[in-house]
Amino acid sequence: MKREEEKQLSAAPNPYAELPAFIERSGLEVNGLVLLQKGQPVLEWYRKPYRRGMPQLLYSLSKSFTSIAVGIACDQGMLKLDDAVISFFPDQRPNEITPHLPAMRIRHLLSMTAGHEEDIYPIVRSRQDWASAFLEQPVEKEPGTHYRYSTMSTYMLSAIVERVSGLNLVDFLMPTLFEPLDIVRPVWETCPLGVTAGGMGLSLPTEDVAKFGQMLLNGGMYNGKRIVSAEYVTLASAEQSDNRLGVSPQRIDSRQGYGFQFHLCRFGAYRGDGSFGQLCLVSPKHDLVVAANCAFPSMTKLQTLLDRIFELSGEITELPFHMDQTYALDDNPANLHAVTFRPLPDGFDLTMEYGGTGARSETLPFAYDRSVETEGVFVKDLMLHRQRVVTSVERISEDTAALRLTLRYIETPYAVTYTVQAVEEHIRLSFAVNVSFGFNSYEASGKISGIPLVR
Repeated sequence: MKREEEKQLSAAPNPYAELPAFIERSGLEVNGLVLLQKGQPVLEWYRKPYRRGMPQLLYSLSKSFTSIAVGIACDQGMLKLDDAVISFFPDQRPNEITPHLPAMRIRHLLSMTAGHEEDIYPIVRSRQDWASAFLEQPVEKEPGTHYRYSTMSTYMLSAIVERVSGLNLVDFLMPTLFEPLDIVRPVWETCPLGVTAGGMGLSLPTEDVAKFGQMLLNGGMYNGKRIVSAEYVTLASAEQSDNRLGVSPQRIDSRQGYGFQFHLCRFGAYRGDGSFGQLCLVSPKHDLVVAANCAFPSMTKLQTLLDRIFELSGEITELPFHMDQTYALDDNPANLHAVTFRPLPDGFDLTMEYGGTGARSETLPFAYDRSVETEGVFVKDLMLHRQRVVTSVERISEDTAALRLTLRYIETPYAVTYTVQAVEEHIRLSFAVNVSFGFNSYEASGKISGIPLVR
C-alpha cells in the first residue's frame, strides 16, 4: 500500500478525515495519529519526518501496558488484586513498618490510592533500590482512600509481576500481549537494578498503540485470541478512585475518575496517556480507538485534541468557557448579574444570579446529546412562577466559541434563547424570547469575577 503523509484508509464517509487540517490550523504539535473505527483503520497521519513503524517514547502511557500485565498475571493465577504489596518483598521490607503499609494492596497501586500524601517519585528515583525506597516511605493515608498519582506505584506493579513470573516484564508480555498483537519486541527502560520501569519508559510505534487500544475495545480479545479477561478490562476502565481534586476545570476529561492505570473520559470513553500528549483513547460508544504521539508543551493541548475528536464523533463537548468561574455581567433589563458554568459528565449546569427586587439564583442543567426537562422560574402572566422547562444546547459554529441555549417553558408559549460567546476571559450573552409583553431581547457583556454563587 502506498504510504502518504496523510491517508484516509476507508472509502466510507469519514468524519475524522479533517483532523489533520484541524491539527495544522490549531497549531497542535501532533507528530503521529492513527484512528480505528469498527476495528478498521480510518485515518493514519504523520507529520514529517515522523513516520509509520518508528517507535515513540510513551512516557506514562506505559502505565496502561503495565496494568494489562497485572491483569494477565491475575488471569494466570499468579496474583490477586487484594494481595498485600509488602508480601512480595520479604528481602526489601523496611526495618520500621509504617502503620498503613501492611494494608496496601495491588488494587491500591493500580488505582493510585497507595496512601502516600506527597509525590514520592524524586526520593525513590534518587535511590539505587527503588522497591526498598518505596516501602520505606511514610504511608500517611489509609490505602484506598486518597488519590495521589504515583509513577512509583506502577513501578511496584512491574516489580511484582517480574517476581511472580520470574521473567523480565517484556519477556512476560512477549507471548501474552506483544506477539498476539503482532508487535515487534519493544524497548522498555529499567531501574538501576534492571527491573522494568513500569510507569514510564516504553517505546512503541503509534500503530501498535492503536492495536493495544483495539484489544481493550474488544474486551481483551484480539484477532480471536483472548489476551486478558473481559472482567479485568471492565475493572480497569471503571472508576476506582476520584481524581477530580486539584485538576483544572479546563481539562474536563481528566476529571471523570480514574480506573486501573487509565483515565476516565466523558461519553463512556477512557484513555492511557503520557507526558507531552501521548495518547491511547478507547471510546466504546463510538467504536473508536485513537492513538497519538505529540509534543504538547501543556496537557491542555491534549484536551483540545480530545474535544475535537468527540465533536467529530457527534458529541458537543465541553463549553469553551472557563468552568467553575463566575462571569459578572454589565447592566441589563433582566438584572442578570452573573452566570457560572459547571461541567457535568454529559453536559453542564448554568447558574444565573439575578439582582434587584426579588434577587434570586437559579441553576439549570444542559446535556450535549439530548433535551432535559426540569423546573425553572419564568414569568407566566402577572409574575414569576416556578414551572416546567425543557433545556437544550447546540453549537452555533465549529469556528467560534459560541453556543445557543434554548429554554422552552412548556406550561406557556415562551421559548427563550441565550446565545453565549466567549473570548478568553470575556463573555457576551444575548437574550431573546419568542413572544412577550415586555422586552424581547437584550445583550450583556461580562468578564470573570470573584463573585460567589448565591446559595
